Amino acid sequence: MQFFKKTNFDFLGPRKVLYALSFAVIVAGMISLAVKGIDFGIDFRGGTEVLIEFDQRPAIGDIRDALATVGLAQSEIKVYGLGETILVRTVEQAEGTAVGDRIKSALTRAFPEKRMEVLKQYKISPKIGKELRTDALYAVAASLVVMLGYIGIRFKFVYGFGAVIAVFHDVLVALSALTLLDGLIPWFNFEITQEVVAAFLTLVGISVNDTVVVFDRIRENLKIYRTMSLLEVMNRSLNDTLSRTLITQGTVLLVLLVLLFAGGEVTRGFAFTLTMGTIAGTYSSIYIASAIVLDWNLRKAKKGIRTK
Repeated sequence: MQFFKKTNFDFLGPRKVLYALSFAVIVAGMISLAVKGIDFGIDFRGGTEVLIEFDQRPAIGDIRDALATVGLAQSEIKVYGLGETILVRTVEQAEGTAVGDRIKSALTRAFPEKRMEVLKQYKISPKIGKELRTDALYAVAASLVVMLGYIGIRFKFVYGFGAVIAVFHDVLVALSALTLLDGLIPWFNFEITQEVVAAFLTLVGISVNDTVVVFDRIRENLKIYRTMSLLEVMNRSLNDTLSRTLITQGTVLLVLLVLLFAGGEVTRGFAFTLTMGTIAGTYSSIYIASAIVLDWNLRKAKKGIRTK
């Protein structure tokens, strides 16, 4: 199945403009991260959190007053979704589910006329949270190193370098989207949780898969079209893989959009991160990974070094 039987787009012609676009998005995201920041979930901070849905949400001040009756007035309270769901988070520690039970009992006593449903209750110790933060960083770094080695052996070092830079770009773009849009509307309340870290790791695999397919076609076409310039061969290869990219990445994106809009609060951070990452990964296979390989070879050619 092909959406386009034969195309001849000059994908790599505007690559320098798109380098600048990627740089601008990432810089904006990093400034937002430094100024506004983004919350870490209870997975990484330690404490207890309870996600509660009301049929009609009470005022935040009334919720805080209710929690004050059980000594939890300093708890963080966030509104989720359309406004009927709240997240109560506290760093207070206790045995078992004691803190969560205090939160539920306080709200039940304060608002007996309102229907209340606990969607999620979660507890983790600060020590485990710190270990999870460290392990998450190691996991992302290790995946990038392994990819660099694998693609460098299967193709050439510059291909592996381009692929790793592209994946790093995708992770930064997804993180930038998280921090830029966090809190923009009530429906966008994001935080770094284990699910979001899982989304970043999944993104690494999805992004590099599309890049490897493109690189494989470039390698084949370099053997077939020996009289063509590298730019022409790479553009031809990108056109050859265009239908495959649209079908595979498009179907993944459709599933993620369904999960994002219909999956509920618990999976929204995961779905949003992976949606932004999938879009960035499709873009970066062309305008980051392939563009870096092209510019690297063009620079070598100017120095009289054999390339490709």
